[in-house]
Amino acid sequence: MKRFLLLLLFVANAYLGIAQVSKQYTIDKDICYRSDDDYSSKMCLMDIAYRKGQTDQPVIVLFHGGSLRGGKRSTPSRLYRDGAVIVGVDYRLTPQVRVTEIIDDAACAIAWVMDNIEKWGGDPKKIFVSGLSAGGYLVTMVGLDKSRLAKYGKDANELAGIISFSGQTITHTMERRSRGMSSRRPLVDSLAPLYHIRKDAAPILLMTGDRELESAGRYEENAYLWRMLRVVGHQDVTLYEFDGYGHNTQEPGYPLLLKFIKEHLNRQNN
Repeated sequence: MKRFLLLLLFVANAYLGIAQVSKQYTIDKDICYRSDDDYSSKMCLMDIAYRKGQTDQPVIVLFHGGSLRGGKRSTPSRLYRDGAVIVGVDYRLTPQVRVTEIIDDAACAIAWVMDNIEKWGGDPKKIFVSGLSAGGYLVTMVGLDKSRLAKYGKDANELAGIISFSGQTITHTMERRSRGMSSRRPLVDSLAPLYHIRKDAAPILLMTGDRELESAGRYEENAYLWRMLRVVGHQDVTLYEFDGYGHNTQEPGYPLLLKFIKEHLNRQNN
């Protein structure tokens, strides 16, 4: 009983701390980063959560999941703890656009953040990109395939880190379906993060749920990406598997995301 009460007290204090920090944040909503047409103007929006008066803060750019056909951006208050600027990004969806266009939205959004985030107190040299599921696929694609950001005059190696929660590392399911393939048939081509492995990419953190509870093959995809990055000589890639968790890995993964950011910023400063 005492242990249970102590656990409740710990949880209550944690949420109280988050609530207090949240009050210090301002959220600017519906910022458009692409307006090529009516659909992109409607979908290519972001929210930015920040503390007024701060400068040179780390930036976490978040892409939501939803199989590239649904989902909604967010700026989770659990990530406010260390004062980071949080950017929640929406993007166009299938079947209205192709997967290649969605990847381009992600690159466009990240480039926009690089160019503009100082206005919200963020440091363009401390940008960490992250996403769940489809969002994880997008950030690893943009982070590993240098041509995506190069289109906008940016170098993917300037990213401070790439953090994927249960992202696909092979060619995305929606792309395979558009080609008439079964979602169970794997493919690794130029639309797969695995295709673009290189040793000089930004630091990478990969997280998945339990291999027996995850989406089919998701742990193994990430384990193979981790292994092949190591094979080509990447020195800063880490993989976690959360026993007992399914596909939604943000709950156990957020503390590791914050730890990853803190450790890499400390390395920058030393």
